[in-house]
Amino acid sequence: MPVKSFITKGTMDLKPDPNEIFSALRKKIINLSLPPESVLNLSDLAKEFNVSRTPIKEVLICLQAEEWIMRHGSHFIVTPLSLERIREITEIRMVLEIQANIWAMERITPFELDKLNMLRQKISTFTEKSSNQSIVDFDFIIHQTIFKTAKNVQLAKLLERLLSHYLRFWLSIPRQIEHTVFFKEALELIEAINKKDGALIKKCTTSHIKNSVAQIMGTR
Repeated sequence: MPVKSFITKGTMDLKPDPNEIFSALRKKIINLSLPPESVLNLSDLAKEFNVSRTPIKEVLICLQAEEWIMRHGSHFIVTPLSLERIREITEIRMVLEIQANIWAMERITPFELDKLNMLRQKISTFTEKSSNQSIVDFDFIIHQTIFKTAKNVQLAKLLERLLSHYLRFWLSIPRQIEHTVFFKEALELIEAINKKDGALIKKCTTSHIKNSVAQIMGTR
């Protein structure tokens, strides 16, 4: 969510872009540098980003609007991870992500398809030593690329945000992600897009989302 830019009065010195502060804090929340339910101190954040408390408060309100943080009494805290939350996100992804992937298949250009296939080739570079962070980050890049080829900006933004929330759950897993299992459906999805196979896209998208939940919950 865009945040209004600001300049320090009198000095006209450029301060950090509020959108950059927003992105930096969101990244810390996603990668768990700011753990779930941790309290956000306005004064500490203002000092960290060399700004006053006012623009920090504006950024926090924007983060709250996207449900990265929430109010807890007089404080802002990082949104907790909960089974109900992942259930709701999963239900939305089941509906919207299938449609986005179908549109991607129908609307993808040859150049975009080449880019997607290059990402497919890079999957083979992952090993058992690859970090969970690098695995989920690359998975996000694959999905983001597909969402953009659907040629619906609003849908792409929504799905990217939902997937980003999902990443917090993935990174909270106290075990190594098996990259061969993790990327299995992504490889199938890219192959289905190449073949223009709508039925296979629906099947592997559904399977990917279900298996993601199962792995996060440790039931697979």
